[in-house]
Amino acid sequence: MPTPPFRADHVGSLLRPPRLAQARAAQLPAAELKAIEDQAIVGLIRMQEDVGLKVVTDGEARRAFWHYDFMGMLDGMEMEVRGEGVQFHGVKIPPVQPVINGRLGFRADHPMLAHFAFVKDHTKVCPKISIPGPSCVHFRTDPADVRVPEYKDPDLLFSDIARTYKDAVAAFYAAGCRYLQLDDIFFAYLGDPTQREKRKAMGQDPDWLIDRYAWMLNEAIKDRPADMVIGMHMCRGNFRSTHAASGGYDAAADAIFNRTGVDIYFMEYDTDRAGGLEPLKLLPKGKKRIMAGFITTKTPQLEPEDWLTRQFEEASKYVDMDQLGIAPQCGFASTDHGNALTEDEQRRKLELVVKTAVRLWGEA
Repeated sequence: MPTPPFRADHVGSLLRPPRLAQARAAQLPAAELKAIEDQAIVGLIRMQEDVGLKVVTDGEARRAFWHYDFMGMLDGMEMEVRGEGVQFHGVKIPPVQPVINGRLGFRADHPMLAHFAFVKDHTKVCPKISIPGPSCVHFRTDPADVRVPEYKDPDLLFSDIARTYKDAVAAFYAAGCRYLQLDDIFFAYLGDPTQREKRKAMGQDPDWLIDRYAWMLNEAIKDRPADMVIGMHMCRGNFRSTHAASGGYDAAADAIFNRTGVDIYFMEYDTDRAGGLEPLKLLPKGKKRIMAGFITTKTPQLEPEDWLTRQFEEASKYVDMDQLGIAPQCGFASTDHGNALTEDEQRRKLELVVKTAVRLWGEA
């Protein structure tokens, strides 16, 4: 079985096959829905293998959201449908609100352990699962929805989040996971001037948050076994091909590269909303790898090969080519609504990822 890091990879979510989308909309009984999910995921795994990827996911096909499903399965958290959803560029996501109503913990029977095991049992390449990073629990929960009096102490809240994720890392390892990805996108959000002002208005110093989020992430993964690889994805929102934030990585680069212990960084770089490549120079020399997200999942047009080559030539001014790889800038379906492209166009994007990796490094 191939082992990470790879030169070609992807963030995790994939467009839901039509039959699965129809089944979920029909609200079928759980057993019937699971059978359809299982069949759809086997098909998604085969598609990823067929395009030449050495790593596969379940496409997050059992989830409605990239983050809320996982969070709602933790002890102490629930998802309430009320109010208004988070504002993206020109559209709002469905109105799901996370609430913390008890001390946080990772359940021994967390359903996503079984989700990973299914992928592991159905592929001959490397299975990966992506879950929301620790910062999501804090950033996405309105302070008014933190209903545990003890959590008025932010240090206790951050400590409990880190402990919960430490237990998650150990549980996934015990389930056979050797490649775990944490989608900790809010480091990138905190480079957006508008998002920073919102946090200040809430009485939160955005730079202090970056420091605390880095601490939580490092605390969660620092004791992992040596053969477990940790990836980290950062973007600025992805819902039906729209975004929620803009701004470079400058404010967070030192924290993510030097204070988290992460092995592989999936970094959105498909538009100028992500800022310049200069922050990459803070990546320490060694085995850490940046999966540069020059290929977008938001539109179907294929990026020209010569343009991709130029992007990597520019990136190599700041980080050695041997510490680079390629992946799309985000998932194809961060929610089950999916982005504005077809399954065939999604496949062509993944084929381009593999083709580019082979052209630039001689391997995928």
